[in-house]
Amino acid sequence: VSISQVEYEESDDVLYCFPDLRDSCPRAHKQTIIRVVMYMFMLATILVTVFGNLLVIISICHFKQLQSPTNFIILSLACVDCFLGSLVLPYSMMRSVEGCWYLGQAVCTLHSGLDMTLSVASILHLCLVAVDRHWAICDPLRYGIKVTTSTVACGIGIIWLFSFTFSFCVLLSKVNLVGMEAFIQNECVGTCLLIFNKQWGVIVSLVAFFVPGTVMSLLYLKIFYVARRHAQSISDRFTAPSAPQASEQRERKAAKTLAFVMGVFLVCWLPFFITTIVDPFLGFSTPYSVFDALVWFGYFNSTCNPLIYGFFYPRFQKAFKMIVSRYVFFHTADFKGVTF
Repeated sequence: VSISQVEYEESDDVLYCFPDLRDSCPRAHKQTIIRVVMYMFMLATILVTVFGNLLVIISICHFKQLQSPTNFIILSLACVDCFLGSLVLPYSMMRSVEGCWYLGQAVCTLHSGLDMTLSVASILHLCLVAVDRHWAICDPLRYGIKVTTSTVACGIGIIWLFSFTFSFCVLLSKVNLVGMEAFIQNECVGTCLLIFNKQWGVIVSLVAFFVPGTVMSLLYLKIFYVARRHAQSISDRFTAPSAPQASEQRERKAAKTLAFVMGVFLVCWLPFFITTIVDPFLGFSTPYSVFDALVWFGYFNSTCNPLIYGFFYPRFQKAFKMIVSRYVFFHTADFKGVTF
């Protein structure tokens, strides 16, 4: 039993995850109003994540006009985010609000593995979307040859396989815990934390975020540069005042879309992965509540993905409206012959 646990035992006010176990973790005391607010916010995040991504999945599966190689990547991304919202987030919500893990070590390992797998897969899908958009805008003549349904399926399959294999191999081999035996010995019953030693904190952060994030940033910068150059070329060719105006509008819209996509991605994931790298070198001094909040910031990226499509892509916007109108408000809209 650790010193901190002995100190807790001397106090009658301390609540434990498992009161009958001597090595139980102490449960953080939260006021009822705080717990209610946390449940409401997290439940709203889960619902938006699941149903928002379901809208994307249904739209692409139902409307043939949306079934393109690019949108198949988005379809797979929506499946990843939907699984994250339905299989991982409810248990993370319970752990965050209650401050305890009641489901045992085996379920904890499965939860951590799925959490890591789906989070890595979501980020790599975003990177694949950036690669696809780069080829479409920077090399449009050969885009149809390079990007086909089979090549996209191959890329998606590699991402799923790599994310699953990498995550569960790290967890089951426990290489992320090498050199942390003293820390693990003092671990109490009722916790489920995914932690990394110094080496694997750096490796996982590089593989899961910094490398794909750097690739995304460079590709989007080049896309913006090429799109701007194309818009300027079109403006120079036409003397009508409406042509330059239209090209400027397209340029601004492209800039806003790219800036928003990258901004949301960085805001959601950068704090978490910086902490993952730095925290082991600081003796894991980051408070649990802070680290848990950063985890939920990362989850929020999966919530934002379908919202981005709805706000910035007219085709998805139209499909969303038709699906909600028919299946939520029960309007008898006919989908046949619809053009996007």
